[in-house]
Amino acid sequence: MPRLDVRKTYKLYVGGAFPRSESGRSYEVLDAKGRFLANAAQGSRKDVRDAVVKARAAQPGWAGATAYNRGQVLYRVGELLEGRRDQFVAEVQAAEGLTVARARAAVDAAIDRWVWYAGWSDKVTQVVGTLNPVAGPYFDITAPEPTGVVGILAPQGSSLLGLVSVIAPAIVTGNTVVVLTSEQRPLPAISLGEVLATSDVPGGVVNLLSGRTAETAPWLASHRDVNALDLTGAADATDVDWADLERAAADNLKRVLRPAGSGAAAVEPDWTLDPGLGRLRAFLETKTVWHPKGR
Repeated sequence: MPRLDVRKTYKLYVGGAFPRSESGRSYEVLDAKGRFLANAAQGSRKDVRDAVVKARAAQPGWAGATAYNRGQVLYRVGELLEGRRDQFVAEVQAAEGLTVARARAAVDAAIDRWVWYAGWSDKVTQVVGTLNPVAGPYFDITAPEPTGVVGILAPQGSSLLGLVSVIAPAIVTGNTVVVLTSEQRPLPAISLGEVLATSDVPGGVVNLLSGRTAETAPWLASHRDVNALDLTGAADATDVDWADLERAAADNLKRVLRPAGSGAAAVEPDWTLDPGLGRLRAFLETKTVWHPKGR
C-alpha cells in the first residue's frame, strides 16, 4: 500500500527540548545545488531570549561539575556522534556539496575534534593556571574560571567541523552557549542537538537556534545576560556586520572573539588546521588567590 513520506521539520534546540520557533515561522533549506532538503525553524528574538534564560540557569551546575565529569559527559557525545556517522556524512555532503569521501573526512575530523577537546577538561587548569613567584611568604595561585554564557555565531561554511570547533572549547571549560547555526546549512547543527538531547549533557548547556542570522544576531550581541561573544561566523554571514555586533556587545562589556581579518576582508578560519589552545583560553577568566605559607 503506498504511503506518504513523513517530512521532517528541523526544530530549535533550547533547554534540552525541541520547540518550534515562537514566531511559528520556518524556512526552506536547500542543498549545494539548490534542491530542497528540509524545512527548518526560523528563530526570533524571543527565541534568543528564551535560549539565554536556559543557558544562564544551566551554567552554575555545569561549571560546578568536576572537570573529570565534564570530560566524561562530552566523551559520551563523541560516542553518539560516531554511532550516527553515516547520517552526518549524508547531511554534510548535501549541505556543502562535497564528495562522499570528503564529507566522511569532515565528519571524522569533527568527531575527533570533539573527543580531543573533551580530553582537555581536566588538563586545561594545569596549563592556564599558574603558581606565581611573589616577594613575600605567600602562595600566589592563579586559576581559570568560565566566563559564563557565550553567544556564538556558528561558521557559515563548515556546517559540522566548524560548528564543533566553536562549541566544544567553550563548554568543556564550564561555559554554556547559545549558538546561531549556519543560516544556509543548519541541518548538521540540529542533528547535533538531537545527539546532545540523548547524551548526558544537561539541558541548557548548548542551545541551537536556526534562522536568519542578520535578524537574531543583534539581539544576541546586545543581550545583557550574555557574557561573551564569538563572532567567527559573522565573517561570511549574509547582511551581518561584525563591527555593529561588537558595538552592541560593548553595552555590558562582553568579551568578544573576532573573525580573522578586518572589515570586508574578515574570513572564516581553516577548520582543518590544528586548533591549538586559543579557543580554550578565549572564554576563561582568571582568579588569583593569596595564601600565607605555613612554617
